[in-house]
Amino acid sequence: MRIKSLFFILCLFCMNVFAQEEALTSALYDSYTVYKETSLNKRRIKHHELQPLITAYRKNPRFTVKTVGQSIEGRDLNLISIGNGKTNVFLWSQMHGNEPTATQAIFDIFNFLESTDFKEEKRTILNNLTLHFLPMLNPDGAERYQRRNRLGIDINRDALQLQSPEGRTLKRVRDSLQADFGFNLHDQSTYYNAERTNKPATISYLAPAYNYEKEINEVRGNAMKVIAFMNKIIQQYAPGQVGKYNDDFEPRAFGDNIQKWGTSTILIESGGYSNDVEKQEIRKLNYVSILSAIYTIAKGSYTDIPLEDYWEIPENDRKLFDLKITNVNYKIFDKPYTLDIGMNRLEVNREDYNSFWYSSRIVDQGDLSTYYGYETLDATGYTIREGKVAPETIKIPSQLDEQTIVSLLKNGYTYVRCTNIPKDWDSSPLPIHLIGKTFKVPEFLLEVGVNPTFLLEKDGAIAYAVINGFLIDLFDNSKALYFIFNNAMLFR
Repeated sequence: MRIKSLFFILCLFCMNVFAQEEALTSALYDSYTVYKETSLNKRRIKHHELQPLITAYRKNPRFTVKTVGQSIEGRDLNLISIGNGKTNVFLWSQMHGNEPTATQAIFDIFNFLESTDFKEEKRTILNNLTLHFLPMLNPDGAERYQRRNRLGIDINRDALQLQSPEGRTLKRVRDSLQADFGFNLHDQSTYYNAERTNKPATISYLAPAYNYEKEINEVRGNAMKVIAFMNKIIQQYAPGQVGKYNDDFEPRAFGDNIQKWGTSTILIESGGYSNDVEKQEIRKLNYVSILSAIYTIAKGSYTDIPLEDYWEIPENDRKLFDLKITNVNYKIFDKPYTLDIGMNRLEVNREDYNSFWYSSRIVDQGDLSTYYGYETLDATGYTIREGKVAPETIKIPSQLDEQTIVSLLKNGYTYVRCTNIPKDWDSSPLPIHLIGKTFKVPEFLLEVGVNPTFLLEKDGAIAYAVINGFLIDLFDNSKALYFIFNNAMLFR
Protein backbone atom coordinates (compact mmCIF):
# COMPACT_ATOMS: atom_id res chain seq x y z
CA MET A 1 0.00 0.00 0.00
CA ARG A 2 2.83 2.35 0.91
CA ILE A 3 4.63 1.64 -2.41
CA LYS A 4 1.43 2.46 -4.35
CA SER A 5 1.06 5.72 -2.43
CA LEU A 6 4.65 6.72 -3.15
CA PHE A 7 4.15 5.86 -6.83
CA PHE A 8 0.97 7.95 -6.92
CA ILE A 9 2.73 10.91 -5.29
CA LEU A 10 5.60 10.61 -7.77
CA CYS A 11 3.15 10.61 -10.70
CA LEU A 12 1.43 13.69 -9.35
CA PHE A 13 4.81 15.41 -8.95
CA CYS A 14 5.81 14.62 -12.55
CA MET A 15 2.45 15.81 -13.85
CA ASN A 16 2.80 19.06 -11.90
CA VAL A 17 6.34 19.63 -13.23
CA PHE A 18 5.22 19.08 -16.82
CA ALA A 19 2.21 21.33 -16.30
CA GLN A 20 4.52 24.13 -15.18
CA GLU A 21 6.79 23.65 -18.19
CA GLU A 22 3.78 23.43 -20.51
CA ALA A 23 2.59 26.78 -19.17
CA LEU A 24 6.01 28.29 -19.93
CA THR A 25 5.90 26.86 -23.45
CA SER A 26 2.50 28.45 -24.11
CA ALA A 27 3.74 31.78 -22.80
CA LEU A 28 6.85 31.56 -25.02
CA TYR A 29 4.76 30.77 -28.07
CA ASP A 30 2.19 33.51 -27.44
CA SER A 31 4.81 36.21 -26.77
CA TYR A 32 7.22 35.27 -29.57
CA THR A 33 6.80 38.44 -31.63
CA VAL A 34 8.19 40.47 -28.73
CA TYR A 35 11.55 38.69 -29.00
CA LYS A 36 11.81 37.92 -32.71
CA GLU A 37 14.94 39.51 -34.14
CA THR A 38 13.35 41.57 -36.92
CA SER A 39 16.62 42.39 -38.68
CA LEU A 40 16.77 38.72 -39.70
CA ASN A 41 13.56 38.32 -41.65
CA LYS A 42 14.50 36.04 -44.53
CA ARG A 43 16.08 32.64 -44.90
CA ARG A 44 19.19 33.56 -46.87
CA ILE A 45 21.01 35.44 -44.15
CA LYS A 46 24.68 36.30 -44.52
CA HIS A 47 27.58 36.56 -42.06
CA HIS A 48 27.78 40.36 -42.33
CA GLU A 49 24.13 40.66 -41.27
CA LEU A 50 24.94 39.02 -37.94
CA GLN A 51 27.88 41.26 -37.12
CA PRO A 52 25.97 44.33 -35.82
CA LEU A 53 24.04 42.02 -33.48
CA ILE A 54 27.20 40.26 -32.27
CA THR A 55 28.94 43.63 -31.78
CA ALA A 56 26.06 44.72 -29.55
CA TYR A 57 26.43 41.56 -27.44
CA ARG A 58 30.16 42.23 -27.06
CA LYS A 59 29.17 45.44 -25.29
CA ASN A 60 26.49 43.77 -23.18
CA PRO A 61 27.91 42.77 -19.76
CA ARG A 62 25.51 39.83 -19.48
CA PHE A 63 27.08 38.13 -22.49
CA THR A 64 30.62 37.01 -23.24
CA VAL A 65 31.64 37.01 -26.90
CA LYS A 66 34.85 35.35 -28.04
CA THR A 67 36.22 34.92 -31.55
CA VAL A 68 37.14 31.23 -31.53
CA GLY A 69 38.16 30.69 -35.15
CA GLN A 70 37.85 31.74 -38.74
CA SER A 71 36.40 30.22 -41.88
CA ILE A 72 38.55 29.46 -44.92
CA GLU A 73 37.72 32.89 -46.37
CA GLY A 74 38.56 34.60 -43.08
CA ARG A 75 35.11 35.19 -41.59
CA ASP A 76 35.07 35.17 -37.79
CA LEU A 77 33.47 32.31 -35.87
CA ASN A 78 32.12 33.64 -32.60
CA LEU A 79 31.12 31.90 -29.37
CA ILE A 80 28.46 33.80 -27.43
CA SER A 81 27.95 32.72 -23.80
CA ILE A 82 25.59 33.64 -20.99
CA GLY A 83 24.87 32.22 -17.52
CA ASN A 84 26.95 31.04 -14.58
CA GLY A 85 25.69 27.53 -13.91
CA LYS A 86 27.82 24.41 -13.63
CA THR A 87 26.07 22.60 -16.50
CA ASN A 88 27.43 23.64 -19.91
CA VAL A 89 25.03 23.60 -22.85
CA PHE A 90 26.57 24.13 -26.29
CA LEU A 91 24.44 25.03 -29.32
CA TRP A 92 25.89 25.37 -32.83
CA SER A 93 24.03 26.17 -36.05
CA GLN A 94 24.48 26.36 -39.81
CA MET A 95 27.20 23.80 -40.13
CA HIS A 96 25.66 23.59 -43.59
CA GLY A 97 25.52 27.03 -45.20
CA ASN A 98 22.04 26.59 -46.66
CA GLU A 99 20.46 25.55 -43.34
CA PRO A 100 19.82 28.87 -41.54
CA THR A 101 16.53 28.45 -39.66
CA ALA A 102 18.03 27.83 -36.22
CA THR A 103 20.58 30.64 -36.64
CA GLN A 104 17.70 33.08 -36.70
CA ALA A 105 16.09 31.37 -33.71
CA ILE A 106 19.33 31.72 -31.73
CA PHE A 107 19.17 35.51 -32.02
CA ASP A 108 15.51 35.38 -30.95
CA ILE A 109 16.68 33.45 -27.89
CA PHE A 110 19.29 36.14 -27.17
CA ASN A 111 16.54 38.77 -27.19
CA PHE A 112 14.57 36.67 -24.74
CA LEU A 113 17.56 36.18 -22.43
CA GLU A 114 18.41 39.88 -22.24
CA SER A 115 14.81 41.00 -21.68
CA THR A 116 13.35 41.79 -18.26
CA ASP A 117 10.49 39.29 -18.68
CA PHE A 118 10.18 35.71 -17.39
CA LYS A 119 12.46 36.59 -14.46
CA GLU A 120 11.94 33.43 -12.42
CA GLU A 121 12.37 31.09 -15.40
CA LYS A 122 15.50 32.90 -16.59
CA ARG A 123 16.93 32.87 -13.08
CA THR A 124 16.48 29.09 -13.06
CA ILE A 125 18.17 28.76 -16.45
CA LEU A 126 21.10 31.10 -15.91
CA ASN A 127 21.88 30.02 -12.32
CA ASN A 128 21.99 26.35 -13.27
CA LEU A 129 23.35 26.47 -16.81
CA THR A 130 25.98 28.27 -18.83
CA LEU A 131 24.75 28.54 -22.40
CA HIS A 132 27.23 28.73 -25.28
CA PHE A 133 26.13 29.51 -28.84
CA LEU A 134 28.19 29.23 -32.01
CA PRO A 135 25.88 30.59 -34.73
CA MET A 136 26.70 30.13 -38.42
CA LEU A 137 29.60 27.68 -38.27
CA ASN A 138 29.87 27.73 -42.08
CA PRO A 139 29.69 31.42 -43.10
CA ASP A 140 31.41 30.83 -46.46
CA GLY A 141 28.72 28.33 -47.39
CA ALA A 142 26.04 30.74 -46.18
CA GLU A 143 27.47 33.40 -48.47
CA ARG A 144 26.75 31.13 -51.46
CA TYR A 145 23.72 29.44 -49.90
CA GLN A 146 25.33 26.03 -50.30
CA ARG A 147 25.69 23.02 -48.03
CA ARG A 148 29.48 22.64 -48.20
CA ASN A 149 32.22 24.97 -47.07
CA ARG A 150 34.69 26.85 -49.31
CA LEU A 151 36.96 23.81 -49.37
CA GLY A 152 34.04 21.91 -50.90
CA ILE A 153 33.65 19.46 -48.04
CA ASP A 154 30.74 18.64 -45.78
CA ILE A 155 31.84 19.87 -42.35
CA ASN A 156 29.50 17.33 -40.77
CA ARG A 157 31.68 14.55 -42.19
CA ASP A 158 34.93 16.08 -40.91
CA ALA A 159 34.93 14.99 -37.26
CA LEU A 160 37.80 12.52 -37.72
CA GLN A 161 40.16 14.13 -40.23
CA LEU A 162 39.44 17.72 -39.14
CA GLN A 163 40.52 19.04 -42.54
CA SER A 164 38.46 22.22 -42.26
CA PRO A 165 39.18 25.14 -39.93
CA GLU A 166 35.46 25.25 -39.13
CA GLY A 167 35.50 21.60 -38.03
CA ARG A 168 38.63 22.13 -35.96
CA THR A 169 36.97 25.09 -34.27
CA LEU A 170 33.87 23.07 -33.43
CA LYS A 171 35.89 20.28 -31.84
CA ARG A 172 38.15 22.67 -29.95
CA VAL A 173 35.19 24.53 -28.46
CA ARG A 174 33.40 21.32 -27.51
CA ASP A 175 36.52 19.98 -25.84
CA SER A 176 37.27 23.22 -24.00
CA LEU A 177 33.75 23.36 -22.60
CA GLN A 178 33.40 19.63 -21.95
CA ALA A 179 29.77 20.42 -22.69
CA ASP A 180 27.15 18.37 -20.86
CA PHE A 181 24.54 18.93 -23.57
CA GLY A 182 24.92 19.79 -27.25
CA PHE A 183 22.31 21.01 -29.72
CA ASN A 184 23.31 20.30 -33.33
CA LEU A 185 21.01 22.58 -35.36
CA HIS A 186 20.23 21.91 -39.02
CA ASP A 187 17.62 22.17 -41.78
CA GLN A 188 16.39 19.19 -43.74
CA SER A 189 14.56 18.86 -47.05
CA THR A 190 10.96 20.05 -47.05
CA TYR A 191 10.06 16.77 -48.75
CA TYR A 192 10.45 14.69 -45.60
CA ASN A 193 7.22 13.50 -43.99
CA ALA A 194 6.38 11.75 -40.76
CA GLU A 195 6.32 8.07 -41.64
CA ARG A 196 3.07 6.80 -43.24
CA THR A 197 1.37 10.18 -42.99
CA ASN A 198 0.78 13.08 -45.36
CA LYS A 199 2.19 15.50 -42.82
CA PRO A 200 5.57 17.13 -43.36
CA ALA A 201 8.30 16.42 -40.85
CA THR A 202 8.38 20.03 -39.70
CA ILE A 203 10.89 19.16 -36.99
CA SER A 204 12.96 15.98 -36.90
CA TYR A 205 15.16 14.77 -34.09
CA LEU A 206 17.93 12.31 -33.44
CA ALA A 207 19.97 11.27 -30.45
CA PRO A 208 22.90 10.00 -32.55
CA ALA A 209 24.46 6.64 -31.87
CA TYR A 210 28.03 6.65 -30.59
CA ASN A 211 28.94 3.17 -31.85
CA TYR A 212 27.86 0.67 -34.50
CA GLU A 213 25.94 -1.33 -31.90
CA LYS A 214 23.77 1.75 -31.22
CA GLU A 215 24.06 1.23 -27.48
CA ILE A 216 22.35 3.55 -25.03
CA ASN A 217 24.43 4.85 -22.15
CA GLU A 218 23.53 7.65 -19.76
CA VAL A 219 24.88 10.34 -22.11
CA ARG A 220 22.79 9.22 -25.08
CA GLY A 221 19.83 8.37 -22.86
CA ASN A 222 19.72 11.93 -21.54
CA ALA A 223 19.62 13.25 -25.11
CA MET A 224 16.72 10.90 -25.88
CA LYS A 225 14.78 12.14 -22.84
CA VAL A 226 15.19 15.79 -23.81
CA ILE A 227 14.08 14.97 -27.35
CA ALA A 228 10.99 13.18 -26.02
CA PHE A 229 10.21 16.33 -24.04
CA MET A 230 10.67 18.55 -27.10
CA ASN A 231 8.42 16.28 -29.14
CA LYS A 232 5.59 16.94 -26.67
CA ILE A 233 6.19 20.67 -27.14
CA ILE A 234 6.04 20.55 -30.95
CA GLN A 235 2.96 18.33 -30.93
CA GLN A 236 1.00 21.20 -29.39
CA TYR A 237 1.65 23.44 -32.41
CA ALA A 238 2.36 21.07 -35.29
CA PRO A 239 0.55 17.84 -34.34
CA GLY A 240 1.81 14.78 -36.17
CA GLN A 241 4.57 16.78 -37.85
CA VAL A 242 7.58 15.39 -36.00
CA GLY A 243 9.95 12.74 -37.30
CA LYS A 244 12.96 10.83 -36.05
CA TYR A 245 16.09 10.13 -38.06
CA ASN A 246 17.50 6.65 -38.50
CA ASP A 247 20.18 6.17 -35.85
CA ASP A 248 22.71 4.17 -37.85
CA PHE A 249 26.20 5.13 -36.67
CA GLU A 250 28.16 7.46 -38.98
CA PRO A 251 31.79 7.42 -37.73
CA ARG A 252 32.74 10.65 -39.57
CA ALA A 253 29.82 12.76 -38.34
CA PHE A 254 30.20 15.37 -35.63
CA GLY A 255 26.92 14.52 -33.92
CA ASP A 256 27.84 10.86 -33.50
CA ASN A 257 31.33 11.73 -32.27
CA ILE A 258 30.26 14.48 -29.90
CA GLN A 259 27.87 11.95 -28.37
CA LYS A 260 30.84 9.54 -28.17
CA TRP A 261 33.01 12.21 -26.53
CA GLY A 262 30.55 12.52 -23.65
CA THR A 263 28.17 15.35 -24.61
CA SER A 264 24.47 14.46 -24.70
CA THR A 265 23.83 15.45 -28.31
CA ILE A 266 20.47 16.47 -29.71
CA LEU A 267 20.12 16.83 -33.47
CA ILE A 268 17.31 19.15 -34.56
CA GLU A 269 16.37 19.36 -38.24
CA SER A 270 13.94 22.02 -39.50
CA GLY A 271 11.90 20.68 -42.39
CA GLY A 272 8.76 21.88 -44.13
CA TYR A 273 5.55 23.56 -43.10
CA SER A 274 2.68 24.48 -45.42
CA ASN A 275 2.84 28.01 -46.82
CA ASP A 276 6.05 28.77 -44.93
CA VAL A 277 8.63 29.13 -47.70
CA GLU A 278 10.86 31.36 -45.56
CA LYS A 279 10.49 28.97 -42.60
CA GLN A 280 9.46 31.70 -40.17
CA GLU A 281 6.88 29.54 -38.41
CA ILE A 282 9.47 26.77 -38.10
CA ARG A 283 11.90 29.35 -36.72
CA LYS A 284 9.32 30.11 -34.04
CA LEU A 285 8.98 26.41 -33.21
CA ASN A 286 12.77 26.20 -32.86
CA TYR A 287 12.73 29.14 -30.46
CA VAL A 288 9.95 27.70 -28.32
CA SER A 289 11.18 24.11 -28.21
CA ILE A 290 14.86 24.93 -27.62
CA LEU A 291 14.08 27.36 -24.79
CA SER A 292 11.68 24.84 -23.26
CA ALA A 293 14.35 22.14 -23.49
CA ILE A 294 16.93 24.42 -21.89
CA TYR A 295 14.49 25.05 -19.06
CA THR A 296 13.86 21.35 -18.44
CA ILE A 297 17.63 20.73 -18.44
CA ALA A 298 18.07 23.55 -15.91
CA LYS A 299 15.43 22.03 -13.64
CA GLY A 300 16.58 18.45 -14.21
CA SER A 301 13.00 17.35 -14.83
CA TYR A 302 13.89 15.61 -18.10
CA THR A 303 15.36 12.75 -16.06
CA ASP A 304 11.85 11.51 -15.20
CA ILE A 305 10.87 11.02 -18.87
CA PRO A 306 10.85 7.35 -19.92
CA LEU A 307 13.08 6.39 -22.86
CA GLU A 308 10.08 4.69 -24.46
CA ASP A 309 8.69 8.14 -25.31
CA TYR A 310 11.64 8.71 -27.67
CA TRP A 311 10.97 5.53 -29.63
CA GLU A 312 7.31 6.48 -30.10
CA ILE A 313 8.33 9.32 -32.43
CA PRO A 314 7.69 8.11 -36.02
CA GLU A 315 10.58 7.67 -38.40
CA ASN A 316 11.42 10.28 -41.01
CA ASP A 317 10.30 9.35 -44.51
CA ARG A 318 10.77 11.17 -47.82
CA LYS A 319 7.49 10.85 -49.66
CA LEU A 320 6.25 14.40 -50.12
CA PHE A 321 5.84 16.37 -53.34
CA ASP A 322 5.06 20.04 -53.74
CA LEU A 323 2.24 19.04 -56.09
CA LYS A 324 0.72 15.61 -56.61
CA ILE A 325 -1.88 14.90 -59.27
CA THR A 326 -3.65 11.56 -59.08
CA ASN A 327 -5.69 9.42 -61.47
CA VAL A 328 -5.10 11.59 -64.51
CA ASN A 329 -5.61 10.30 -68.06
CA TYR A 330 -2.61 10.50 -70.39
CA LYS A 331 -2.61 9.44 -74.02
CA ILE A 332 0.50 8.14 -75.72
CA PHE A 333 0.45 6.58 -79.20
CA ASP A 334 -3.30 7.22 -79.16
CA LYS A 335 -3.80 4.88 -76.20
CA PRO A 336 -5.13 6.14 -72.83
CA TYR A 337 -3.36 5.41 -69.55
CA THR A 338 -4.07 6.45 -65.96
CA LEU A 339 -1.27 7.56 -63.69
CA ASP A 340 -0.20 9.82 -60.82
CA ILE A 341 2.37 12.60 -61.18
CA GLY A 342 4.63 14.02 -58.44
CA MET A 343 6.27 17.44 -58.96
CA ASN A 344 8.77 19.46 -56.95
CA ARG A 345 9.67 23.15 -57.22
CA LEU A 346 13.44 23.36 -57.13
CA GLU A 347 15.12 26.57 -56.05
CA VAL A 348 17.67 28.19 -58.39
CA ASN A 349 19.99 30.71 -56.77
CA ARG A 350 20.25 34.16 -58.25
CA GLU A 351 23.74 35.63 -58.72
CA ASP A 352 23.74 37.42 -55.36
CA TYR A 353 22.55 34.27 -53.53
CA ASN A 354 20.04 36.44 -51.67
CA SER A 355 17.00 35.18 -53.55
CA PHE A 356 15.91 32.44 -55.91
CA TRP A 357 13.45 31.38 -58.59
CA TYR A 358 11.85 27.99 -59.23
CA SER A 359 12.71 25.54 -61.98
CA SER A 360 10.32 22.67 -61.33
CA ARG A 361 10.64 19.03 -62.31
CA ILE A 362 8.52 15.93 -62.53
CA VAL A 363 10.11 13.76 -59.84
CA ASP A 364 8.07 10.60 -60.28
CA GLN A 365 5.03 9.25 -62.12
CA GLY A 366 3.03 6.05 -62.09
CA ASP A 367 1.50 4.57 -58.95
CA LEU A 368 2.22 7.15 -56.25
CA SER A 369 -0.43 5.92 -53.83
CA THR A 370 2.11 5.71 -50.99
CA TYR A 371 3.25 9.30 -51.54
CA TYR A 372 1.71 12.63 -50.53
CA GLY A 373 1.62 16.23 -51.64
CA TYR A 374 1.62 19.61 -49.95
CA GLU A 375 -1.05 20.19 -52.59
CA THR A 376 -2.99 17.30 -54.15
CA LEU A 377 -5.53 17.21 -56.99
CA ASP A 378 -7.64 14.16 -57.76
CA ALA A 379 -7.78 14.43 -61.55
CA THR A 380 -10.18 11.54 -62.12
CA GLY A 381 -11.95 12.22 -65.41
CA TYR A 382 -9.36 14.78 -66.56
CA THR A 383 -7.01 14.29 -69.50
CA ILE A 384 -3.59 15.83 -69.96
CA ARG A 385 -3.37 18.16 -72.90
CA GLU A 386 -0.21 19.63 -74.37
CA GLY A 387 0.21 23.39 -74.14
CA LYS A 388 0.88 25.31 -77.34
CA VAL A 389 2.56 28.57 -78.32
CA ALA A 390 0.11 31.49 -78.57
CA PRO A 391 -0.37 32.62 -82.19
CA GLU A 392 0.28 36.30 -81.48
CA THR A 393 3.71 37.64 -80.55
CA ILE A 394 3.88 40.42 -77.99
CA LYS A 395 6.49 43.16 -77.73
CA ILE A 396 6.73 43.49 -73.93
CA PRO A 397 5.47 41.35 -71.02
CA SER A 398 3.25 44.13 -69.65
CA GLN A 399 0.90 43.50 -72.55
CA LEU A 400 -0.26 40.40 -70.66
CA ASP A 401 -2.75 41.19 -67.93
CA GLU A 402 -4.42 38.55 -65.79
CA GLN A 403 -7.56 38.33 -67.88
CA THR A 404 -5.53 37.83 -71.05
CA ILE A 405 -3.40 35.11 -69.47
CA VAL A 406 -6.44 33.21 -68.18
CA SER A 407 -7.98 33.40 -71.65
CA LEU A 408 -4.78 32.09 -73.25
CA LEU A 409 -4.56 29.18 -70.82
CA LYS A 410 -8.21 28.27 -71.30
CA ASN A 411 -7.58 28.17 -75.02
CA GLY A 412 -4.65 25.82 -74.71
CA TYR A 413 -1.66 28.18 -74.80
CA THR A 414 1.10 27.86 -72.19
CA TYR A 415 3.82 29.79 -74.07
CA VAL A 416 3.85 33.35 -75.38
CA ARG A 417 6.48 34.65 -77.76
CA CYS A 418 7.92 38.01 -76.69
CA THR A 419 10.35 40.13 -78.75
CA ASN A 420 11.62 42.26 -75.85
CA ILE A 421 12.15 40.15 -72.76
CA PRO A 422 13.86 42.30 -70.09
CA LYS A 423 17.56 41.47 -69.95
CA ASP A 424 17.62 41.26 -66.16
CA TRP A 425 14.81 38.67 -66.00
CA ASP A 426 15.91 35.11 -65.18
CA SER A 427 12.35 33.75 -65.07
CA SER A 428 8.83 34.83 -65.94
CA PRO A 429 6.94 36.49 -63.07
CA LEU A 430 3.77 35.87 -65.07
CA PRO A 431 1.83 32.58 -64.82
CA ILE A 432 2.74 31.66 -68.40
CA HIS A 433 6.05 30.84 -70.05
CA LEU A 434 7.76 33.54 -72.10
CA ILE A 435 9.88 32.52 -75.10
CA GLY A 436 12.13 34.47 -77.44
CA LYS A 437 11.24 35.15 -81.05
CA THR A 438 13.28 32.18 -82.41
CA PHE A 439 12.98 29.68 -79.55
CA LYS A 440 11.51 26.33 -80.55
CA VAL A 441 9.43 24.59 -77.88
CA PRO A 442 10.55 20.94 -77.59
CA GLU A 443 8.22 18.03 -78.21
CA PHE A 444 5.84 17.46 -75.29
CA LEU A 445 6.82 14.52 -73.11
CA LEU A 446 5.52 13.49 -69.72
CA GLU A 447 8.50 11.91 -68.03
CA VAL A 448 10.69 12.19 -64.97
CA GLY A 449 13.07 15.13 -65.16
CA VAL A 450 11.08 17.43 -67.44
CA ASN A 451 9.49 20.72 -66.48
CA PRO A 452 5.84 20.08 -65.50
CA THR A 453 3.82 22.21 -67.90
CA PHE A 454 0.50 20.93 -69.27
CA LEU A 455 -3.24 21.46 -69.20
CA LEU A 456 -6.05 19.38 -67.70
CA GLU A 457 -9.14 19.00 -69.83
CA LYS A 458 -12.54 17.60 -68.96
CA ASP A 459 -15.64 17.41 -71.16
CA GLY A 460 -13.93 19.45 -73.84
CA ALA A 461 -12.97 22.34 -71.53
CA ILE A 462 -9.60 23.17 -70.03
CA ALA A 463 -10.14 23.55 -66.28
CA TYR A 464 -6.60 23.56 -64.87
CA ALA A 465 -3.17 24.59 -66.00
CA VAL A 466 0.09 23.31 -64.56
CA ILE A 467 2.78 25.90 -65.26
CA ASN A 468 6.28 25.18 -63.95
CA GLY A 469 4.80 22.86 -61.34
CA PHE A 470 2.21 25.35 -60.06
CA LEU A 471 -1.45 24.37 -60.28
CA ILE A 472 -3.81 27.06 -61.56
CA ASP A 473 -7.58 26.62 -61.26
CA LEU A 474 -8.88 28.52 -64.29
CA PHE A 475 -12.41 28.72 -62.96
CA ASP A 476 -11.63 29.83 -59.41
CA ASN A 477 -12.35 33.54 -59.46
CA SER A 478 -11.70 33.94 -55.73
CA LYS A 479 -7.92 34.15 -56.12
CA ALA A 480 -5.77 36.41 -58.24
CA LEU A 481 -3.20 34.36 -60.14
CA TYR A 482 -0.30 36.51 -59.06
CA PHE A 483 -0.97 35.76 -55.40
CA ILE A 484 -0.88 31.98 -55.80
CA PHE A 485 1.92 31.75 -58.35
CA ASN A 486 5.65 32.36 -58.07
CA ASN A 487 7.23 32.15 -61.50
CA ALA A 488 7.08 30.46 -64.88
CA MET A 489 10.07 29.72 -67.08
CA LEU A 490 11.77 32.04 -69.50
CA PHE A 491 13.36 30.70 -72.70
CA ARG A 492 15.20 33.27 -74.78
